[in-house]
Amino acid sequence: MFCGLTLTGHAQSELQTTKYRNIVIDLGNGLDTNARLNLPATGDGPFPGILLVPGSGPSDMNETAGNYVRIDNETGSHIYPSARPFFDVAQYLSERGFAVLQYDKRGVGANFTILDSNVWGNITVNDLENDAQKALEVLIHQPEVDSNSMSLAGHSEGTMYVTRLAINNPDIVDNIVLMGPVALGYHEEAYYQAVTLPILYAQQILDHNHNGFISVQEALEDRIFHSIPINLTQALTQNITTTNGTVEQLNPQYNMNNDTFININDELKPRLIDQLRTASVVTQDEKCGLKPCPIWLKSQYSAIPNLDIISKVPFDTSILILNGKNDSQTPIQHALLLQQKLTEVRHPDHTLMTYPDLGHLFYPSSQWITVAGGPMEPMVLEDLFGWLSDPVRDIKKITILRQE
Repeated sequence: MFCGLTLTGHAQSELQTTKYRNIVIDLGNGLDTNARLNLPATGDGPFPGILLVPGSGPSDMNETAGNYVRIDNETGSHIYPSARPFFDVAQYLSERGFAVLQYDKRGVGANFTILDSNVWGNITVNDLENDAQKALEVLIHQPEVDSNSMSLAGHSEGTMYVTRLAINNPDIVDNIVLMGPVALGYHEEAYYQAVTLPILYAQQILDHNHNGFISVQEALEDRIFHSIPINLTQALTQNITTTNGTVEQLNPQYNMNNDTFININDELKPRLIDQLRTASVVTQDEKCGLKPCPIWLKSQYSAIPNLDIISKVPFDTSILILNGKNDSQTPIQHALLLQQKLTEVRHPDHTLMTYPDLGHLFYPSSQWITVAGGPMEPMVLEDLFGWLSDPVRDIKKITILRQE
C-alpha cells in the first residue's frame, strides 16, 4: 500500500508529488530493519534506483540529527529544528523520477532511537556492509525499479560501504555518491575531531598574539571551544573550594608554567590526547586500550581505509564526491585525498563538488562545529540530481566547483 507526501501550502495541499511504500528488510539471523521506498507520484516505472546508506552513530533512515543547539559566544545557545538530510535527498530525487530506498541501521528506530542495545553495541563494519548489500538486493527486486540503472549514495561512515558495494557488484552499480566522505582510518578520524580541530581553533581564534598561548579565562568562557568536541572545562581545570565558594582553576597537571595562560602545544595538546585515549580508547600504538576490546571498536580499527578502497572501484562506475568546506567531521582535505587517489589511478569518471559555507550535513555551518539546523541547501540537491540524470557527464557543465 502506498502513502502520499503532499506539497506544503494551502493551494497545493492535495497535490501529491511522491508516494512511498514501507518495507521490512531481512538482515539475516532473525534480525530485520525498517525501510522506505520513495517513488514518483505518477507512473509505474521502472524508475532508476538509488540506495541511501546512512552515516555513523544510531542513524535512522532519514539521518535525523535531533534538535540541534547552536552555540554562539555572544548570544548563547539556541535550539533549532532537526536536520534530516536523507529525507531531503529521498524526497527531492523521487519527485524527479528516481526510486529511492532508505533504511534504518540495525538496532535503530525512528528519531535515532536505539531499539536493541545488544545489536547496536556489537555492530561491526562487516555487519553494516552486509546490511547495505541486503538493502541493495531488496531495491533491485522492487517491480517499480530499473535494475539496469542503479546508484548508491553514502553519507559520512556510509561512504565506506558504497565503495565496497561498488567493488562487489560491478555489474549492478552504475554510480556512487560520497557525501562528506570518510577517507582515513578510525584513529586518524577520531584524532582530527578530538585533537586537531580544537588545536586549530585555539591557534586561529583564541591565540590573539600568535605566540602559542591562550588565556585560561577566555578558554573557559568560550562556548564554541567547549564544543569541539571535548569539554575543555573538564579537561583542563579543577574545582577549588575557597572561602568565597568553589571556583575553577587550571589543573596544575596541565599548567607547566604556573600562570594564567595555556601553552597550546605543551599543555593543551597533551591533555586532549589524554582525554581522547580515555574517552574513546584511541591510541595509535596500542590500538585498543580496553581489555577486552569492544567488538565495534576492534572492527573499526581493522577496517581498510576508504582511501585504499576507492582505487579499486571499477572504472565503469561513475563517482561523485560532495563536501562542505566547513565540514568539521570529515574535513575537505579528506575529499581532496580521495580525488587525488582517483586521479592517480586514472579513474575516468570522477567529480568533486565543494561548497564554501556548508558543514557536514550540507547546511550553513561554521568550520568548527556541525550545525544541523534545517534542510539541506537546495544547491546540493540540484547538483546531485544533475549529476545522476546526465548520462553523458558533460564535465564542463556538471563539475563546476561551487567556490564563489
